[in-house]
Amino acid sequence: MFKIALFGAGRIGRIHAANAAAHPALTLAYVVDPVAAAARALAVETGARVTDLETALGDASVAGVIIASSTDTHLDYARRAVAAGKAVFCEKPIDQDLARARSAAIELSGSRLFLGFNRRFDPSFQALKARLSSGAVGRLESLQITSHDPAPPPVSYIKVSGGLFKDMAIHDFDMARWLLGEEPVEVFASASCLVDPKIGAAGDVDTAKTLLRTASGKLCVISNSRRSGYGYDQRIEAFGSEGMVKADNMLESTVQTWNETGAAADRFQNFFLDRYRDAYRLEIDHFAEILAGQAVPSVGYADGVAALALAEAAGLSARTGQVVKL
Repeated sequence: MFKIALFGAGRIGRIHAANAAAHPALTLAYVVDPVAAAARALAVETGARVTDLETALGDASVAGVIIASSTDTHLDYARRAVAAGKAVFCEKPIDQDLARARSAAIELSGSRLFLGFNRRFDPSFQALKARLSSGAVGRLESLQITSHDPAPPPVSYIKVSGGLFKDMAIHDFDMARWLLGEEPVEVFASASCLVDPKIGAAGDVDTAKTLLRTASGKLCVISNSRRSGYGYDQRIEAFGSEGMVKADNMLESTVQTWNETGAAADRFQNFFLDRYRDAYRLEIDHFAEILAGQAVPSVGYADGVAALALAEAAGLSARTGQVVKL
């Protein structure tokens, strides 16, 4: 059993806490959160103790930490945890500023830092990746990634999120790198505020299209929206020289109604924690393997920096209307 500490008792922290507490190889020893009531409630649910950051990092029996706290703490906590000899599972993004993220290269490159790009662990997306790798549709030529939320988050969240490209689309930038198999060298993005004027007033956008191009000419189009109006829309289409492979949306059930108007399927799943439930569980499995020395992080510091670089490039392109070369 590996003892771990959790930093952050909010929504995503609670998901990781439940998965860690249920894992046969892990013991959730500590919960750290500045909101005492949230920390106490989660500790009671999982059998952990409430403590502070210094105590958790100073406990030599703690093998690893999960960083699910606010984004502005990710890089600092990761640095401190790695310096303390802990394995680290850190939520994305590694930071909101690319220069700051790059400044940690000496400390974090090659460390046991596992970055939480959960979509790489989604069974459907993993199956799509396996099909591409097997050559089922020939040589990959282009991707279409669709990521539309059911409805926008509160403006209070928007103001501290880092913006659509760093908060939302960064998942898709990581997926694009993973599936393309090579780094994008050009980024062009166009964005608008079409969903909620309050998002624009907060200095952000809520709708964007981004085009990535690799050195070999592979193309990826990413569609992001803070509102779909029909559920959580998560699709990937990969076009190869001999066909197409597609990962479609997950439905709330497989039930269909057939009548004279045609066939009607059930609704799309409407919440990211439902859609990616299996992915979050599989992330904890991978973290346990890292702690046991059975695996190295499949998504690490360099991946976090690369995705953040694409997010910053997309933001710059959207502001200037120019192609940004990497």
